[in-house]
Amino acid sequence: MEYVESTEALEALYGKPPEAALVKVARRMTPCYRQWIMASRLCILGTVGPEGTDGSPRGDDGPVVMELDPGTLALPDWRGNNRIDSLRNIVRDPRVSLMFLVPGSDNVVRVNGTAKITADDDLRARFEKKGRLPICVMVIRIEEIYAQCARALLRARTWKSGDESDRLPTVGEMLSEMTQGSFDGKAYDEAWPERAQQSLW
Repeated sequence: MEYVESTEALEALYGKPPEAALVKVARRMTPCYRQWIMASRLCILGTVGPEGTDGSPRGDDGPVVMELDPGTLALPDWRGNNRIDSLRNIVRDPRVSLMFLVPGSDNVVRVNGTAKITADDDLRARFEKKGRLPICVMVIRIEEIYAQCARALLRARTWKSGDESDRLPTVGEMLSEMTQGSFDGKAYDEAWPERAQQSLW
């Protein structure tokens, strides 16, 4: 099998991008991109570090990010599993990508930029939920914003397919598999719904 190993060979395969793919890029928030991003309750955070890459879903019950100024977004780090893979990467390599999704829309808006992590009390307080604060906040300097081609979500019928989740293994089953049965996956799955509701923020 031969592999494509140069940008010249890659560009020869695809040709030139259409005008719409080039003129859509903004360097800071615009009215349309602002409206879209503020409607998003879910984004995927991509980071890179010495050990490799990491992709992490980030969600909230309102806008998943806060605009600090037209060139800066703030993303709170709500409770999770404390692996801190994304945060560890950002400390060592600030490059980040965010993919914002809105249920029902086949479009995706992407932000590329750099991030820093802060535990500033005043900024954390701006995200207060039910008396709880995020442990830290990622402050993201925007380098580019653009709308992603909708074809991937259209092909996948992302918002139109039936509920396939009942045919998937549970996290408890995955944990049991990874520990050859020594981890009580059944008990984990039974306790999860209540634990999740008590620890969303």
